[in-house]
Amino acid sequence: MFKKIFFQLHWFLGISAGLILALMGVTGAIYSYEQQILKAINQDSYFVQVPNSEKLTPAQIFQQFNQENPDSKINSITVAKDPTASSTVNIAKEGARRGVNVMINPYTAETLPAIKGQEFFQFIQQLHRNLTVGPVGKQITGACTLILIFFVLSGLYLRWPKKHSLKQWFAVKPKLKGRNFIWDLHAVVGTWVVIFYLLFACTGLYWSYDWWRNGMFKVLGVERPQPQMQVNQPRPETPVAGQNPQSAETKSPKNSRDGLSPEQINIALTQTWSGFNNQIGRDYSTLTLTIPKKPNGEMELSFVDAIPQHERARNKATFNYKSSELKDVEIYEDKKLNEKIMSSMLPVHRGSFFGPVYQFFAMISSLLMPLFFVTGWMLYLKRRKQKKLTLAARNSQVGFTIDPNAKPWLIVYASQTGVSEQLAWSTATSLQEAHQPVTVKSAQQITLQDLENTEQVLFVASTYGTGEAPDLASSFVKKILNSSVDLSHLNYAVLALGSKEYAESYCSFGHAINTWLKNNKATALFDVIEVDNANKDHIQQWNTALAQATKLDLQHVSIDKTFDQWTLKNRTLLNANSLGAPAFSIELTPTHDAIWQAGDIAEIQPGNSPKRIQQFMLKHQITENLKVDSSGIRIEQALLYKDLTREIEPFANLDHLLEQLVDLPTREYSIASIPSQQVLRLVVRQQSDNLAQLGLGSGWLTEYSKLKTTINLRIRTNESFHLIDDNRPIICIGNGTGIAGLMSLIHSRVRQDYSQNWLIFGERQIQYDYFFQETIEAWQNMGMLQRLDLAFSRDQAEKIYVHHKLTKNADALKKWIADGAVIYVCGSIDGMASDVDRTLNEILGENTLDQLRQDGRYRRDVY
Repeated sequence: MFKKIFFQLHWFLGISAGLILALMGVTGAIYSYEQQILKAINQDSYFVQVPNSEKLTPAQIFQQFNQENPDSKINSITVAKDPTASSTVNIAKEGARRGVNVMINPYTAETLPAIKGQEFFQFIQQLHRNLTVGPVGKQITGACTLILIFFVLSGLYLRWPKKHSLKQWFAVKPKLKGRNFIWDLHAVVGTWVVIFYLLFACTGLYWSYDWWRNGMFKVLGVERPQPQMQVNQPRPETPVAGQNPQSAETKSPKNSRDGLSPEQINIALTQTWSGFNNQIGRDYSTLTLTIPKKPNGEMELSFVDAIPQHERARNKATFNYKSSELKDVEIYEDKKLNEKIMSSMLPVHRGSFFGPVYQFFAMISSLLMPLFFVTGWMLYLKRRKQKKLTLAARNSQVGFTIDPNAKPWLIVYASQTGVSEQLAWSTATSLQEAHQPVTVKSAQQITLQDLENTEQVLFVASTYGTGEAPDLASSFVKKILNSSVDLSHLNYAVLALGSKEYAESYCSFGHAINTWLKNNKATALFDVIEVDNANKDHIQQWNTALAQATKLDLQHVSIDKTFDQWTLKNRTLLNANSLGAPAFSIELTPTHDAIWQAGDIAEIQPGNSPKRIQQFMLKHQITENLKVDSSGIRIEQALLYKDLTREIEPFANLDHLLEQLVDLPTREYSIASIPSQQVLRLVVRQQSDNLAQLGLGSGWLTEYSKLKTTINLRIRTNESFHLIDDNRPIICIGNGTGIAGLMSLIHSRVRQDYSQNWLIFGERQIQYDYFFQETIEAWQNMGMLQRLDLAFSRDQAEKIYVHHKLTKNADALKKWIADGAVIYVCGSIDGMASDVDRTLNEILGENTLDQLRQDGRYRRDVY
C-alpha cells in the first residue's frame, strides 16, 4: 500500500509539476553557461588588441575615465593580467544596487561596445527563479523544487527492488519497443541524473526559503553572515551592463566620498596597486579595487587566482595605503569545504564548483528535465489506455451523434474473464459510430421483458469449462433459457467464443443461446460466428457479417492484445519424483512498470521449439538463416510464433509463406504472486500429447525458453476472481496448479493483515506434491491461515479429494458462510471444480449457492 501511494503521488505530481520543472531545467541549463555565451558573442567587449604599451594602472583608469565621464560615480575598478582582457569600471546608477559595469580598453580607457544578450539572460534568470511573475512565481518554483526531491527519492524507492545488476540500472535497452522502451528510458536516465537533481534541488531551495537556508548553514556548521549595508560591490565575472557611462544617470556628486577627493582616491589607488603587487606573493588573474567610502586609509580588495576553482572563488584582502600594510587576507582555497560550499552556492548549484566536466554533465542533466515530463505523460496516457480495456470501451460510448429514427440495439454478453464483455463494448462502439442507439447488459441482468421489448439483440457469449455458461450467467440459463416466450418480433445474432482445443464443447454455450432463440421463433440475421481463442480474423468476420446484415458502415472491431516483454528469471521444479507430470514454479520479471491484482491472469504468447522449426524448414526445403525481405529478420525468428501445423500452398518467397501462417494461440495462467513481491509467478504443469510432445504453453515456459530470455506476456484483468476489498472471511479451494490463483489471494490478504483465511488444497502425495509448503506453513504459524485442510489422494488406500474435505467440514463451512465468507475455487474444472460445485450445492442448497454467485461470494477461476 505504501508503495502504491508513492507511485500514485509520483505520477500525479509528475504530470502537474513536471512542466514547471521542465521549464526550470531548460532555463537553468542555459543560465549556467551565461558567462561563456556572453564572452563568445561579445568578443569586442571582452577582448582588445594588444598595443606596444603597458596597461593603464587603476589610478590611470580612474583619472581618464573620470575626465571623460565627470558625472559618473565610480564604485570599483577591475583589472586583469591577461594582456587581451578588457578592464571593468563599476559606476553607481539609481535603481541598480550593484551598480553598472562598463567594459573599457585597459590601454586607453576607451569605453568598449555594450554587452549584447544581457537582457536575454536576465529574462532567463527570472523565468528560472520565479517564472517572471514575482513572489507568486517564486513560491511555485520553490514548491516544484521540493517536489523534485520527492521525485528523486520516490523514483529510487519505486525502482530499487526490481533490478540490482548494473546493466539493468544504468543501460538503456534500445531493442525494447513501445511502452517498455519509454519506461526504460524514464527509469534508466532518471537513475543517471539522480545526483545532479538532488544537488540542483537542495541548493536551489537556498534562494527559495529562508528556513531552508538557515538549515543549510546549521547542517554544514557554518555561521550565517549577518546582513550588511550594500556597498555596491560589483560582480566582476558577470557584467550587468555594457552601456555608455553617460546613460547611467546618477544623482550622486562627483567622485568625492565623505571627504575623499579625486586626488586622494588617485593616491589611494596608486599606493594600493603598488603595495598589493609587492606584498601578495601569489599570482592572480583579476583584481578588483573598491573605492573607499571613508578616509580611514583602507581599501577593500577582491582578487581571483590565476587558475581559480570556479568563477566565484574570490580571495579578499584589505590594504592600508597609508601604512602600506596588506592585512585581513582571506584565501578561498584555504577555507574548509563546508565554508567554501556556503560561500559559493551559485557555482555549486550550476556545477562549476566541481569543475568543467561536472558542469557540462550537470547542464546535460538539466536539459534532460523535459524528457521525464514527456515520458511520464506518455506512460500515464498508455497506462490509462491499457489499465482497463473494457472500461475504456465503455467510455468511448460518449459523444456519438445518434439517429433518433434508428431502432435500438441490445447487446448481451456472458463473460467469465472479460473477453466477451470487451467485445460487446467494442461492438457497441462500432454501432454508435454508425449513429445507432445501443444498450449493453450482462446476461445476469437480462429479463424476458427486455427481450420482449427489443427488436434487435446481439449476444456475445463465452463458453466456460467443459461447455458450461460463465459463472455469472448461470441465472440467465435457469431463468431465460429454460423458459418459453414468443420472440417472433426479434432479430438477433450470436458471437460465440471458445477454444478448439476443447472440440466437444467448442462454443457450445453460444450455440445453446442460438438454439433457444430459434425455438422461440426469433429470426437470425446470420449464422453463429465462432471465435477460436479471440482470433482476430474470426472477430472481423463478425464485424463484416453485421455490416452486411445491417447495411451500416461499421468500423473495425477487435481485442487489443499488446504483449509486454518479461524476463524469464527462474524456473523451479516443484514436484520431483511425483507420480504426476512435472510442475514448475515460473518466475518472470518485467522490463517495465507492471501492475496487476490478485486473481488476474497472465496471457503468454508461446513459441515453437527449435526442433519444430527445423522440421518445418526441412519439410518445405527452406535454407537456414535466410532473411525475410520485408523485415530483414532471419526466417527462424519469423517462424518462432507462427502456427506451423497448417497446410500451406507453394510459396514464391518467404513473405508469401508467412502470409499463410497465423500466430500461435495464446495460453493463460493464473498468477501466483502480487506486485509487491517484485516477481510474477506462475505454476505450470507440463502437458504432453499422444506423440509425447510437450504442450504449446507448458513446453515454452518449462523447457524451450532459456533463463534470462524474453517472454511475451500481457496481464489480463480477471474481475470475476478479484479479491474482496474488506476483511470478510475467504475460503480458498483448489487442487494441483490451481494453487497459483489461491496463493495470490492469500498473499494479498496477509499483506493487509486479514487473518480469516481457510485453505483447502489437494494433490497426490504430501511428500512430493505439497506446493509452496514452507510458505503455507509459515502463514499457519503466523495465524494468517485460521484453517488448513489438505487432501493428498494417494497417501492412503481410499482416495481423498478436496470435496471430501468440504463434506467433512460442512458445519464449519456453513458457519463461515453465515459470517459473510467468500468462496474462491481455482484449478481443474474436469473433476475438482465440478465435484466442489456439486458438494457445495448439497451442503448449502442450490438457491443459496446461486445467491452467493450473484452476490459475488462464489468466484471461480477454473480450466
